Amino acid sequence: MTDRIYLDWNATAPLRPAARAATLAALDLLGNPSSVHAEGRAARHLVEGAREAAAALVGAEGRNVIFTSGGTEANALALTPAIQRAGQKGPLTRLLVSAIEHPSVRSGGRCPQETVEEIAVTGDGIVDLADLERRLGQPGRGPALVSIMHANNETGVLQPIAGAANLVHAAGGLLHVDAVQTAGRIPCDIKALKADLMTVSSHKIGGPQGAGALIKAAEALHIADPLLKGGGQERGSRAGTENVPAIAGFGAAAREAATGLAEEGGRVAALRERLEAGLREIVPETVIFGAAAERLPNTTLFTVPGQKAETALIALDLAGIAASSGSACSSGKVTASHVLKAMGVAPALAAGAVRLSIGRNTTESEVEGFLIAWRKLVSRLFRGDKGGLAA
Repeated sequence: MTDRIYLDWNATAPLRPAARAATLAALDLLGNPSSVHAEGRAARHLVEGAREAAAALVGAEGRNVIFTSGGTEANALALTPAIQRAGQKGPLTRLLVSAIEHPSVRSGGRCPQETVEEIAVTGDGIVDLADLERRLGQPGRGPALVSIMHANNETGVLQPIAGAANLVHAAGGLLHVDAVQTAGRIPCDIKALKADLMTVSSHKIGGPQGAGALIKAAEALHIADPLLKGGGQERGSRAGTENVPAIAGFGAAAREAATGLAEEGGRVAALRERLEAGLREIVPETVIFGAAAERLPNTTLFTVPGQKAETALIALDLAGIAASSGSACSSGKVTASHVLKAMGVAPALAAGAVRLSIGRNTTESEVEGFLIAWRKLVSRLFRGDKGGLAA
């Protein structure tokens, strides 16, 4: 193959031309968005336009968007007991996170570690609502802040967010949703999901890296203890001069991503079905994690018994294919998946998990190109070649 095949969209999506153009145009713009002169007002105009676009992507209001440096910072900003709300039923005394959350959520943010609890998931990778309800109902524990991702970044499994929200709100708590993998890919409306806080990220939807947002469902929700202090930017919620070029690109990407969701989702889903059918044709024993659950249309996490993920990824890379083993936030390391462990997957099987994630630019020929390369690689595996995938 002369051209590389990119199958790691869940790690980062290719930059959209419109986002690139908006970013470059903003780089040529002089002015601090907090300045009152004409140059500053021009920069502010870009920021506020992007704010409205980010809000529209998830059915929110622009005034409820807090720009951050990305999804990780947005999660850290959200995970604090210092959240004030209208009709407050008492301080948030604990944090409940699902066992399959991104590491930036599992770390607990600024909540004391002794107050953090994990919610179990089923063998299909779906948050166990019965376990959530049991934990919320523990006597004498007080209201909880709960964080559950909209879709898992490794398996693509969609979570029962609205159902979880009903339980959380009935218990006097708040729900934060990490929607990094869903915003701009499937319908993701903060009000329909009944989320109180939502995290989105620019580079997952084809914007530049270095921008993200924490979005509130209501203006009355107030983070009394900002993560970054020392300035009045972002209505006092996040100090520091805004990254105008990245935010402008984020806004452009959000505008494009909001259009044609259903049509694009159907096309991508068809490509994923062809991809998974091909994997099973090549090796009938192929395991696709979360296959029985509703998933993102673009994500496949699979393994072949006896496969080693690190060896498979190296072999694929040498064949001109970019894939991953799950989260891309571990300094390039291939580590054991906490997601598969939470699902009860045997360690030997989990050790071979490879994630393929596709997107708007993925073509049928690229899917077929991957399957051709994969057939060649697994043939070495079943020959017992010491240089094969199980080495």
